[in-house]
Amino acid sequence: MSEATAAADLLFRPVTELAASVHSGEITARELVQASLDRIDEVNPKLNAFVDVFGDEALAESDGIGPDDPRPFAGVPIAIKNNRAIEGKRLTFASDFTGDFRAPFDHNVVQKLRAAGFVIVGTTTLPEWGILPVSQARRFGPTNNPWDVSRTPGGSSGGSAAAVASGMVPIAHANDGGGSTRIPAACCGLVGLKPQRGRISLAPEAGEAYLVQDGVLTRTVAETAALLDVLSGHVLGDASWAPPPAEPFGAQAAREVGRKRIAVTTLPPIPDVDIDPTCAKAAHDAAALLESLGHEVVEADPPWQDGSLLKTFTANFGPALSTQIEFIALVNGREPTADDMEPLSWAIYQLSKGIDSVQASLATFQLHAVARALITWISDYDFVITPALAEAPVKHDTINPCSEMPMADFTRSGHFTPFTAGMNITGSPAISLPLYQRDDVDLPVGVQVIGQPAGEGDLLALAAQLEDALPWHGRRAAI
Repeated sequence: MSEATAAADLLFRPVTELAASVHSGEITARELVQASLDRIDEVNPKLNAFVDVFGDEALAESDGIGPDDPRPFAGVPIAIKNNRAIEGKRLTFASDFTGDFRAPFDHNVVQKLRAAGFVIVGTTTLPEWGILPVSQARRFGPTNNPWDVSRTPGGSSGGSAAAVASGMVPIAHANDGGGSTRIPAACCGLVGLKPQRGRISLAPEAGEAYLVQDGVLTRTVAETAALLDVLSGHVLGDASWAPPPAEPFGAQAAREVGRKRIAVTTLPPIPDVDIDPTCAKAAHDAAALLESLGHEVVEADPPWQDGSLLKTFTANFGPALSTQIEFIALVNGREPTADDMEPLSWAIYQLSKGIDSVQASLATFQLHAVARALITWISDYDFVITPALAEAPVKHDTINPCSEMPMADFTRSGHFTPFTAGMNITGSPAISLPLYQRDDVDLPVGVQVIGQPAGEGDLLALAAQLEDALPWHGRRAAI
């Protein structure tokens, strides 16, 4: 094995093992960070997953990390999605309107990752403002899927997913406002958990957010559980937060799973969506596997085909996005123009500006009603299984934010990913697992498992059981 191959293989090891290697002296933090930077130099030109790389700073930081560093993940490289603030670094949201704005502080997730010992090697790409489930921002160009560079790695955490799946970093930050962690996980063969609403603080910018929750993209369930322990928790000033777990999520993920009642559905929340047979089969195969492991599995149809789920999500997503744009306008000291943004972003912004305060309040009220009905239905089961996506990762430009009819592309994006946004409405945890591979092309096929409110521990334990039955960690993207 060549030295370059050995270094690349190193970055496919779980972060817990990498941290243990630094603590034992088997490898230095500098060697680990250098391996990540070398892999970025080699692979990123093919994938375009990074906005900025902090090579010299990361190496300098790693030089101060020794085997006696008490932090649990000391010396392990990580990337941050470029919609979370890192003090002194560009925070672009992949939009021309932000210019080269430098963040004046560290976001809570950055603070906690640093406190755990992670070394930030760079920031990753996303679609403009994180709107779409494909990552091809006009400002930075398309990010490619390591399994097939002609296809999307998903979005909006597409750069993070491409970086992990290709071994540029062993783990990366992500966040999820409509599936933006679970979608790229499914596209790139990774584990992607959307935690319970309020589990991870949005400090210091926001006290709460109804739709968005931060997290990570990893290769194993145990890593995801360990990082949830690192990131979760209330920060002084938060308006709301999830109840703390009775025991660490890492411990819950490792425990035995009793017999559970599990529903499986391939009925899409958008009435006119066709589900790719391979995606539907993956959900049914996962259900059959769980039945063989002793669980009760039933076919069920959620109450979501009346269009209310998509309608209420869109009515609240647009104003939330536009509030973010207005904040940047305050920073810039001017209102945006059509030239500042992609046509899709501009169209959503203009539509949202036409909503008055009463309409906005009504949309939120309706969202709560839809959430309550869906959570009530899910409460009849311990878990619900769906496809993660409705089709294979789409080819570039299948969904184009700069087309002549951008809202049609926005609608098309929902047909690609109809199953994820519902859990942003309910706030409940959901996870995408890379259980299968396609027979016709070398692409992963993800399955979504939905848990009960504040039930990440149980959800991770079931995910670990699936991982034990169908291990996926050894699969590597063609890149």
